[in-house]
This record gives sequence, structure tokens and C-alpha cells, in this order.
Amino acid sequence: MYYIGFDIGSSSIKAALVNAKTGKSVASVNEPEEEMDIISVHKEWAEQNPEFWWENVCKASKRILKENTISPNQIKGIGISYQMHGLVLLDDNGDLIRNSIIWCDSRAVEIGDRAFTEIGKEKCMDTLLNSPANFTASKLKWVRDNEPENYKRIQKFLLPGDYIAYKFSGAITTTKSGLSEGTLWDFKEDKPANWLLQHYNIDPNLIPDVVPTFSKQCELSFTGAYESGLKEGIPILYRAGDQPNNALSLNVFNEGEVAATGGTSGVIYAVTNSTRAKEGIKLNNFAHVNHSNSEPRIGKLLCINGAGIQYRWLKNNLNLETHSYQTMNSHASKVSVGSNGLQLIPFGNGAERMLDNQTIGTHICNLNLNKHTRSHIFRAALEGIAFSFVYGMEILKKDNTKIKVIRAGNDNLFRSEIFSNTVATLINQEIEIYNTTGAIGAARAAGLSDGTFKDFGTMITKNDHVMTYHPLQNQDDYKEAYKNWKRELNRILKK
Repeated sequence: MYYIGFDIGSSSIKAALVNAKTGKSVASVNEPEEEMDIISVHKEWAEQNPEFWWENVCKASKRILKENTISPNQIKGIGISYQMHGLVLLDDNGDLIRNSIIWCDSRAVEIGDRAFTEIGKEKCMDTLLNSPANFTASKLKWVRDNEPENYKRIQKFLLPGDYIAYKFSGAITTTKSGLSEGTLWDFKEDKPANWLLQHYNIDPNLIPDVVPTFSKQCELSFTGAYESGLKEGIPILYRAGDQPNNALSLNVFNEGEVAATGGTSGVIYAVTNSTRAKEGIKLNNFAHVNHSNSEPRIGKLLCINGAGIQYRWLKNNLNLETHSYQTMNSHASKVSVGSNGLQLIPFGNGAERMLDNQTIGTHICNLNLNKHTRSHIFRAALEGIAFSFVYGMEILKKDNTKIKVIRAGNDNLFRSEIFSNTVATLINQEIEIYNTTGAIGAARAAGLSDGTFKDFGTMITKNDHVMTYHPLQNQDDYKEAYKNWKRELNRILKK
């Protein structure tokens, strides 16, 4: 028997099967082969057709069963992970009204900022733990203000994962964790933040019924089963946004545990048991997958836009003998800590929230044409990105966040010893590396919800743990290099 997990991304749909007895990953597939298009009619707009997500869920589902000779009768349950903050609108027939306004769309920034001022920082941070910002509630307000005919047709609004669950089952529901990522959960009252929608002059009845994150949320309908190639009656047992789900995939559930991602952008997701939040502009606070009012678990999310994109830019634009990150890392390893005084500031991918939404760009500082080479640039790039992670963790600590252990996937930046050793040494914490994905995590979460996987942490360690980076002994060299980097950053920020 198996559990199947789906990860609804903006670039592709990923599906994974895990063995229901061992929790071991059996197979994974992506659909479509090419990245899905993002529709951008105007600058800073980003939309996708949710029906295209569903088509590719069905393709991935049928394909993974066929390629592994698995019968639909062998699937015990479904878990869903999805791109956060999106807005999907349904009419009273359950049909789509318009394309989804997805996570990277910026059209509602001013709406959220204005609400933050009008409602007041204190109330927003005490109840929502966030500014309304550019999240789902503010996107819904944009539709109300700019597309009144579409707004009048809305019966319910959904998040992307809610829509996939609806297509599987016909049931229109959402979760506490999902509403919190749209700034639609009142943590003080432990219920939907109807007052925020009322402030936006939006009918709170548009919020779907709330089901627990881990539960028998719904069952596959005849139509959902026929289209996906699965069996009618299979339960959907879990649903969560991609960052909380990524944390679950890495066995990050409790205070002091941190999930990190080092891809095109960097993400630090730290779990705390405190519902107090001070840094509402620099980071976000969401109900983690195991949050409850009696046992709070808040995921503090800090995003670093300028991360792996800088290293990729160097790979694509410098004349390398072998066009690979391994070649770059090899060059970088020939240079000592601190890159002989060279610093790279990696923030060249738009506004950085942790820098108060400033757009400062990428900077190469103290380049000496007589002594610095490509190898120094590669080392300084890895160190600069690592320093930005450490800088972000200092912000988290100012927000009373404990950091006891960091867990990360075995991909992108964390494959670099220089990057991982730099972070581990400066924060004086271990970094555990795991081979896993969001789709695998969603499948396992279905088994956790079902009561099949009792010792979840041991199962993940046994199946996925690759290695652990430990803080190095020569911390002084790293501290000096970080101090020099931060001095350059503060000069640019004019602090």
C-alpha cells in the first residue's frame, strides 16, 4: 500500500509515492515537462489558470501509477502541498471566475500597506501576527475594487491547494494554516479574521468551511477519481502551503527547529511556540501544520530574494571551462575564509523585505585587480549569500526566535561545503541535510494523519538523512569576514 503526495508549484506539479509500511520514497514525477507559464498582463502581475494545475495533477497521478505498476486500489490516502498566498475564485456553480492571482503578484501591495496603517500596527501584529501586505485578503480586495462584476459572482474564494482538493472531491474547504498565510486568521480569537474582510468591505461568508490540517478532509468523488486515475472514496488527509510543508518534510515541528532552503531565493522557516511578533515587516508569521490554540506552533518565515540567483548568474556569465556549480565550488575551495578582503552583497533580485523593502542591488566590494581572481569571486559569492542567511537569522533572534538546529534539503546552495560550513560556524549550530521533496513530505503527512507513521522523525532520519555540517573550530576567521561584509552592507544601507 502507498500514500501519494502532490506539490502544486508555479513552475510544475510534482507527485510522489511513499511506501505505507516504511515511509520510503518509491517514485517521483513532474508535469509538465516544460515550466508552466505565468501570465503577466501588466508589470508586477502574475496569474495562472488553476485548471491547468488540475490537468497536470491528473497527468502526474496517472503517470506515476502506470510507470510503477501500481493499482489505484493500493493508494491509502492523499496529501497536498501548494504554492502559498494565491487567490482562486469560484461562482455558485463551482466554476472558476478568473485566473488565480498567484504568490509573486504585487498588485495588492498598496492595499495591504494602507490597511496596516488604517487598522494599526499593534492590532495587526497582536491578532494576525502580520501586516495584511500583499497576501490573499488584499488580493481579494483588489478584485472587489477593480473587477466588481467578477466580485459579484464570487461564492467562495480558495487557496491553490484548496482548489485541488475541491477538484478531487467537490468539497469546498480550507484550513487554519491556509487562512493564516492569507492573513485571514485571528490568533487571539482562534477563528477566521472576519473583521479584516469587513474592513475591506468584503462578505466574510466567502470564507470556506475550515477543516483540520491533519484529518479526513474529504474523499475523492466519482469525477475526481475518473479524471485523476485514482479510486473513488480515497481520503485527502493533509493539506498545507509549500513552506510549512517543506518544514514538515524536514521533520521541523517544534520550537528551535528551522527549515532552510537555498535555491534561487533563500528561505528560513523557524518554528516558535510564541504568538508574539515584532518584526512584522521583515518577516511573516503563519500557523504551522501542527499549530493549535492550546499548543501554539508558529512558523516564522524570512525570505532572502538575493540568494542562489547570484551564484547562477556567475555560472551563466563567466567563462568557465566546465559550465557547472561543481567547477565553481572547486575554484572557491582554493581561497581562504574571507576571500582575501573581497565581499559580494547578493541582493540583486528586487526589494528585500528583511532590508525594509529596499532595493539595493548586488555589489562587489574591495575588488583588487592585482590579487583577486575568479576563485575569489566564487568564494566571496558563496560567503556573501551565507552571510545574508546569518543576517536574517539575527533578525529572527531579535524577534525572540530560538535556533537549535537547522535542517535543509540536499540541493542547491546546501551542497556547497563553503556555504553550509559558513552558516553553521557563524550561528554555532548544526545543519542537517536530507534527501526529500515537498511532494514526498505531503505523501508522508497523509500517513501521519492516518495514524500509520507513528515515529515520524525516526522515519525521516532513517530514509533521508545524508550528512550533518558541524560548526568549525576556526570561528574567528569567519566572524571577522562576516563583520567586514556587514560593514559594507551597512555602508550601502547608510546605517
